[in-house]
Parts: sequence; structure tokens; C-alpha cells
Amino acid sequence: MERRYAVRKKALLAECAVRPEVFADWERRLGEFVEPFAELLNQEKQQDHAMTYLLGLLSNVQRKNVESIAYEYDQDRKNLQHFVGQADWNDAPLRGELARQIGHELGEADGVLVFDPSSFPKKGRESVGVDRQWSGRLGKVDNCQVGVYLAYVARREHALVDMRLYLSEEWAKDKKRRKKAGVPKEVRFATRHTLALQMLDEHGLTLPHRWITGDDEMGRSSGFRRDLRGREEQYLLMVPSNTTVRDLDSPAPDYHGSGRHPKQPFQRVDRWAAALPESAWTKLDVRDGTKGPLVVEVACCRVLARTERSKPADEETLLVFRAKQDDETWKRDYALSNASAQTPLAEFARVFKAEHRIEECFQRGKSEAGLGDYQVRNWRGWHHHQTLSLIAAWFITRETLRGKKIHSGVNRPASPQWFGTAAGRTFLPMHFRHRQPQHRATTPTQHPGGVLSLEAT
Repeated sequence: MERRYAVRKKALLAECAVRPEVFADWERRLGEFVEPFAELLNQEKQQDHAMTYLLGLLSNVQRKNVESIAYEYDQDRKNLQHFVGQADWNDAPLRGELARQIGHELGEADGVLVFDPSSFPKKGRESVGVDRQWSGRLGKVDNCQVGVYLAYVARREHALVDMRLYLSEEWAKDKKRRKKAGVPKEVRFATRHTLALQMLDEHGLTLPHRWITGDDEMGRSSGFRRDLRGREEQYLLMVPSNTTVRDLDSPAPDYHGSGRHPKQPFQRVDRWAAALPESAWTKLDVRDGTKGPLVVEVACCRVLARTERSKPADEETLLVFRAKQDDETWKRDYALSNASAQTPLAEFARVFKAEHRIEECFQRGKSEAGLGDYQVRNWRGWHHHQTLSLIAAWFITRETLRGKKIHSGVNRPASPQWFGTAAGRTFLPMHFRHRQPQHRATTPTQHPGGVLSLEAT
């Protein structure tokens, strides 16, 4: 067993090898990266604070909040706190620049826009938007903030583009709490679907795409799907297992000569899928998963889905994706699409996978760019922190792409804080260990053979 472990360890270390040039001159690249965002800030002090805060978000400090970042870079905590929480600078143009860069560098004609709410557990009731509401992260109703996020998914990479803070109806109507949290007067209650449509309208032309997708919270609303059709958008949206549909591909029941011709009854999508014969499933091999080949099986049919408030339904395609788990049970996901019935199943599977990429975006944002580490309570502070965190995550993504080019022929780039790991994680050198951000990080020593290995660290 020890020998097998040693062999496996050697193989893993070989995968983690990183060329020294991956880390070279990163400070210059960061400065050039920040420049177009900094130009959107009016004051030089704000530009300096933005650079410091981005350095902190990209560092390996344990908690990437104002206090920790100010201490790490020997800055006045109150000044940095004011910049994030109270300073009057507009964060929307920075996200507009972010969308422009992502669309330019990752854009594909058949790109995928992904919408997904994400929650941040919080205590108390004073922080903006905190309420007892559904938390997908926790899988239950709990005290939390909820943001609705937009991600762009291309074949090369994926990145978070924009976000909106969700205010429940109770919060939106509470004048006292609104005033205390600094919620702008023009902000009114908007559903999570409305917030997603706002981001689509704002960035849809900037981000080349053919598809819209999202989780079952987004797809359960027939009104949202109708709004997307009205915008001539093509979607594949997950829906809950209790969604009821009428199968249009199955023959209608026999007609007995009186009354209306019978139709197939409405039934739950999970029961429809459970009744399918094995011959109805098509196997597809998805080969770009980070854990090796991923086999999914797909079944589909044309349906009419029940709509909210008994509004007329349009024909859609029901797709059921199933994959076998380690315990030999099946995991099933259900989706509705307005795409042509001639759309290849492999294309549906590509978009289905893209929907899951936003979870990788959240993981990158939260674990490597401080997305959830904020300690601000007001509207302005939340948006300022989130915007800068999305920008920091985008820098990491760009560095990942750069590393992949340097590692031509190597399938997996390195990870930031460990000089590399498998599973295609992003990378960034172990930097910012000193108090002064203007100091240069030491370039890792070059080892024989021109690569760095985890073993050497």
C-alpha cells in the first residue's frame, strides 16, 4: 500500500509542475489590468484604495475583509473602510467594463449566459437585504442575503459578470430599514427573475451568446421563460421534479365518439421519466469534466407545461439528464427548452454542463477572491465589495488562461496558493506576504528541467 501511495504521489506532483515564467512579472500585469477600471474612479485616492483592496482580495490573507486587508498592507483601516462602505463612487461602470472585457476575451457566438441566485448566511436583521428566505447553499429557509448572479460560460473559461442584491417584499417596503441601510429611493421590490432580466438587458449585446440557462429556481417560473421568448432568447432552464407537463409526442387516448377528443393528461416530469423504457435514453460522453470523462444519459420529448395563472402555454422540449452516482443510484435533472426540436442532444448536454459552471465561478470567487468575506451592512458597501471581488476573480481567470498557454501540452494549470493542483483550478503565485504592496515578490527559484514542483516547496 505504501508503494502504491508513493507512485500516486509522484504522479500527482508531476501534474502540479509549474514553469517559473508563469509567475514572472505578475505585478506589472496586475497594474495594467487595474488601469481601465481605475480610470472610471474620479479621485486618485479612490484609485489607490481600489488597487490596495484588489491586492487584498487576491492575497492569501485568511479573511479578505477591510480590516484584514488594511492590516496586511499597512493602510489606515478607516480610510479603506470609507472607500468600500461610504465613498460616493459608481460601481456600475466598473461592471460594465468587466462585461466588455469578458465578452471580448471569452466571447463565442454560441456562448452561454447563466443566471443563479447565491446566498450568504447572516445573523441579525440590520444588514441590507437580510431576511429569512430560501438559501440554495444551505438547502433550507434561513437568515441570509441573496444575490442574483450572471456568469458567462465559453469553451475556454467562465467568469462571473454581474450581480443584483435581492430585497424581499418585506425589506423593500420597510422605510426605516431602507433608510438605515442606504437603499436608493428608486429601488423597488423586484423578483429574482426580474433582476436576471435587468442584467440580460444590460449585458446581452456585450456578451455574445446563443443560450440562456439557470437552475430550477430560475426555470420554475413560466413567466420568466415567456419573457425570454419575448426577447427572442433561446434557453435551457432547469425545473423542479414536480413540474407538470403534457407529453405531445405520445399518442392521445382512444376517442369514443362523443365529447372532446381526449389528450394526454398532465403528469409530473419525474414520474414521466421513471416510466421510460431503457431504450428511450441516449448516452453522451462529456469529455471536458475536471474529473475525467463524464457520461450522462438524456431523454426528451415535446411538451406543454402548466403555466402560472392559467396563461396559454407554448410548446417546449422537456429534457431529462441522468448520471449514475457512486452508490449506483441515478441523479436526475429536469429542464425545459424553447430550442428547435432538431437541436442535437449533444448541444443540449453542452448547455446543461455550462449551467453547472457557475458553481465553479462561485467557488473561485468565494475561496480565492473574497466574494463572501465582506463585513459591510449597507447597500453601497455590498455593491462596492461585490464589484471589486468580481474584478479580482476575473484577473485570476485571465492568469489561468495565460498559464494554459505557457503550459501548452499540459492539461491542468496550477492552483494559486499551493503552486498547483490537479482539477484545472486557477493559479496565482504565493504573493503579498509582506506589508507593503509596492514591494516585489521574489520569483520562485528555477529548478533543473525548467519547472517547479510541489515537492520542492
